[in-house]
Amino acid sequence: MRKRFVVGVFAVACVCSCSYTAGAQQEQAGTREGSLAGISQESTTTKPSEPIAGQNSIDQQRDQGATGQAAQPKADGSKNGTSKDRLFYALPNFLSLENGANLPPLTSKQKFQVVARSAFDYVQFPWYGFLAGLSQAENSEPGYGQGAEGYGKRYGAAFADGTIENFMVGAILPSVLHQDPRYFQLGHGSFAHRFIYAASRNVITRGDDRRREFNFSEVVGGGMSAFISTYSYHPSADKTVPNTMKVWGTQYAYDTITLVVKEFWPDVRRKLSHKNAVPASDSGRNPR
Repeated sequence: MRKRFVVGVFAVACVCSCSYTAGAQQEQAGTREGSLAGISQESTTTKPSEPIAGQNSIDQQRDQGATGQAAQPKADGSKNGTSKDRLFYALPNFLSLENGANLPPLTSKQKFQVVARSAFDYVQFPWYGFLAGLSQAENSEPGYGQGAEGYGKRYGAAFADGTIENFMVGAILPSVLHQDPRYFQLGHGSFAHRFIYAASRNVITRGDDRRREFNFSEVVGGGMSAFISTYSYHPSADKTVPNTMKVWGTQYAYDTITLVVKEFWPDVRRKLSHKNAVPASDSGRNPR
């Protein structure tokens, strides 16, 4: 589990570094655009008879805002309120959304469907193989042994650990407690503000009624999954309360790091794809 935590720390460090660079470049670009806009505005003031480019669309947006008919923020996913995004173009990121504040809640069926789609995604199989290899190299949980048999047991345990936790945190408890398992990217503000927002989503979540509430699904669901995995298929020597708490804490820390990566990944993705960020509407800037 320590290796998995180290991998997560390394990933978030890389993502934050890239996002900081992207943010600096976007800020410089915004300064240059502002200067050009000022020059353009000075030139247009001498020609009042000529229409300003884009004025009609701006007026329409203002009128729509006044009548309460502004368009809903665009979600980067399918029509059912989930995403098709992948972290680092590989790992499933189907429960993360940009500008999705006004989306309706997921039904219980949708929660189970998206978690199942993520848990059994084709990328998960080599990913758990990688984690099992790290565990074997470290010889964690020696009761599994070494060789092909030990690796097979570690692979099965890693896959089961991840799958149980995903269903507990993302489908079972969110359905029972009527909580929203999705992560809504903040997408604006300082680096520290966005970092704190992302890390806090493991404690604060959104209910199906869109109200903020304590994230029982993550905290309690993570503890339940740690208990189930520790006292079922893990070696007998590890079936202790301290080890269960250790697994629980490691999973929580890993999930927190993952949320931070999810917050800054869209910035990195736009930088890698040479696309400018799309400004979010005011109605989509307070996701929770």
